[in-house]
Amino acid sequence: MPSWIGAVILPLSGLLLSLPAGAEVKARSCGEVRQAYGAKGFSLADIPYQEIAGEHLRICPQEYTCCTTEMEDKLSQQSKLEFENLVEETSHFVRTTFVSRHKKFDEFFRELLENAEKSLNDMFVRTYGMLYMQNSEVFQDLFTELKRYYTGGNVNLEEMLNDFWARLLERMFQLINPQYHFSEDYLECVSKYTDQLKPFGDVPRKLKIQVTRAFIAARTFVQGLTVGREVANRVSKVSPTPGCIRALMKMLYCPYCRGLPTVRPCKNYCLNVMKGCLANQADLDTEWNLFIDAMLLVAERLEGPFNIESVMDPIDVKISEAIMNMQENSMQVSAK
Repeated sequence: MPSWIGAVILPLSGLLLSLPAGAEVKARSCGEVRQAYGAKGFSLADIPYQEIAGEHLRICPQEYTCCTTEMEDKLSQQSKLEFENLVEETSHFVRTTFVSRHKKFDEFFRELLENAEKSLNDMFVRTYGMLYMQNSEVFQDLFTELKRYYTGGNVNLEEMLNDFWARLLERMFQLINPQYHFSEDYLECVSKYTDQLKPFGDVPRKLKIQVTRAFIAARTFVQGLTVGREVANRVSKVSPTPGCIRALMKMLYCPYCRGLPTVRPCKNYCLNVMKGCLANQADLDTEWNLFIDAMLLVAERLEGPFNIESVMDPIDVKISEAIMNMQENSMQVSAK
C-alpha cells in the first residue's frame, strides 16, 4: 500500500472513537446519536429520540434505526466531504513543495542569466568600447535565445550556438581586415567554415558542450517541477464514485443509524474502503516514484557536472578569450 494512502487512512479512522468491549449493540435510545449528530452542526429536528423502523434506509442496514431518510442523506454527504477534505489536506505539503521549489529555481535561473548578460555587457564595454557597442546585438541575441530555450521555446541549442559564433566571425573578420570590402556572399562563405578555420580556438566546442548539457538539465528540471505541481493538484481533487460514497457512509456513519456513534472501524475494513476509493491514485504510485527518482537525478547533475552557475558566471571571460584567440590568429585566419 502506498505510504500516502496510509496518511489518509489513519486520520480518517481517527474520526471515530473505539467501541468499548462488551458494548450492547442494540441501543433503543438515540440520545448519544443526537449529541454526536448535533456536534456535526446538523439540526436535531432530523433525528428521533428513540429508534424507528428502518425500511426507508437506502445505504445502512434496514433494521431499527436512529436515522431518518434526511439524516442518511446528510451523513452520506458528510462522508464525501470529509474524505475530499482529508485527501486535499494530506496532499497539501506535496503541492506547496512543488510550487515553492519551482518559484525559487525559476527566480534563481532568470537572475543568473540577467547577471551573466550584464556582466558580459559591462566587461565588453570597458574592453572593446565602441567596437562592441556597434555589434552588441550579436551578444544580446545569444542571451535572448538562451532565455527562450529555458522557457520552453523551440530553440535548437547547438544550431543557435553555431550561429552565434558564425555571426561573430563575420563581424570580427571585417574588423581585422578594414582595408577590404567583403560581399555578403563572401562573409557567409567564411562563416560556413568556422569549424575548419577554428578562429576562436577550442572555446566554442567546449562552451557548446557545457551550455547544452547545463541548459537541457535546467529546463528539464523546471518543467518537471511544473509537472509535479500539476499532478499533485489533480490528484488532490478527488471525485468519489457513488460506490465509494456508499462505502464511506457504511464505514463512518452507519454506526450512527444503529445508535452507536462511537464505533470505530477495524483497520482492515478501513484499508479496503480506502483502496477502493483511491484506486486511481494508487495506480500512479509506481510512476510517481519513478518521476521523483528522475527529478532527484537531474538535481544531482545540476549540482555537479551540469552546474549552470559554473557555465554562466564565467561566460563573458570565455567569449572574450575566444575573441582574443581570433585577434592573435587573425593573419592565419585571413590567409586561409
